[in-house]
Amino acid sequence: MKILGIETSCDETGAAVVINGRHILSNVVVSSLKEHTRYGGVLPEIASRRQLECIQPVVEEALRRARTTLQDIDRIAVTESPGLIGSLLVGISFAGTLSAALKIAYVAVDHVKAHAYANFISPKRDFEQPKLPAVGLVVSGGHTNLYLIRSFKDMTLLGKTRDDAAGEAFDKVARICGLAYPGGPEIDRLSQGVKKGELQFTCAQLPDTLDFSFSGIKTAVLYHVRNDKPLSARSVRQIAFAFQDSVVRTLVSKCLLAARRQKVKTILVGGGVAANSRLRERLKEEALREGLNVYFPPLELCLDNAAMIAGLAYHGRTTSKES
Repeated sequence: MKILGIETSCDETGAAVVINGRHILSNVVVSSLKEHTRYGGVLPEIASRRQLECIQPVVEEALRRARTTLQDIDRIAVTESPGLIGSLLVGISFAGTLSAALKIAYVAVDHVKAHAYANFISPKRDFEQPKLPAVGLVVSGGHTNLYLIRSFKDMTLLGKTRDDAAGEAFDKVARICGLAYPGGPEIDRLSQGVKKGELQFTCAQLPDTLDFSFSGIKTAVLYHVRNDKPLSARSVRQIAFAFQDSVVRTLVSKCLLAARRQKVKTILVGGGVAANSRLRERLKEEALREGLNVYFPPLELCLDNAAMIAGLAYHGRTTSKES
């Protein structure tokens, strides 16, 4: 089955063609990120206007790269939620119109769950796919969720952030330190080569739950910076390292705890923060000690993309049960 996926949940405009929920024929993403940088975050109106301009040429390019036509498409998939309302409407309207014109099925997909599914798709025809059941961590600018994934239609929410998402905390801490937006890549870059020192920050632990909280550590960084002005380049690197180290330790410990509680041997990670080098390194190390298999998508599939939307749509609508 050949599925055309469309993704417009935030500032990206994405289209992809995926066969049988697994093999990526094309995956095109156009971002308006540069237009948001000076504002320190995504402006919904700018995002949706750019998506209106880009959606048709992006879909056409995805079809061209896949060497296929609309007449060869068997199903259309689109991000339904969550996301920016104006941006979502661009994709939903375009996908709905195509579905009606071509008289083919239309599948609405949950964007967050699709990030976990990014581990099951590849441009390669033969690649190792994770085994279910699994614990899935989706960690991005808008979400930090833990799921028990029994099947592609059965994902149970185990825990979530009670305030800021991890990626949002990265961006806010970067702004506090005078770094460019988006902050996650900047903090990751500045942390490279820094050794653990006296400076430490701590995330709220929320014992006996699988929930997260990152607002407290963000506030701790803010107060530290206020008392340490003017900031030197060395101070910024130490802050970046200490902040990232604490967030990563929290994400890793909750993942491992969830795997133990659910008695599963597989951990899947997805979302923009899944590209963080320290998270990848530490989770793999800790999982190896406990005999667990950990999967991260390639870097290009960590960010918002339509291939993961088309992939998950192959399995139909996904149900979700609150823990």
